Amino acid sequence: MDTALKALAEPRRREILKLVWSEERAAAEIAASFSDVTRSAISQHLGVLREAELVLERRDGVRRIYKANHKQMERVRHFLEEYWTESLDRLRDLAETAEREKENTNG
Repeated sequence: MDTALKALAEPRRREILKLVWSEERAAAEIAASFSDVTRSAISQHLGVLREAELVLERRDGVRRIYKANHKQMERVRHFLEEYWTESLDRLRDLAETAEREKENTNG
């Protein structure tokens, strides 16, 4: 999960995921969407996303075609929801404990 979260921390990688979320795209097409980044840099970003299993790659002759790995993204979403829920539960428990201590002190 750490690899996926680290991959998602980079804004361009999130943009790449948006591009390939609904349809497959060739690496060259993805790179063409970023005028301020070299194709080599986009290739590196795609490699990070692939290593994190956030995108799937297939070859069509010499072209590399990418699409979002929805199953892995679902795992990430589930992890974050669980993390968020647990954090909120801990915060609630701390607030309730503080409130009880305050009531006991006051009276």
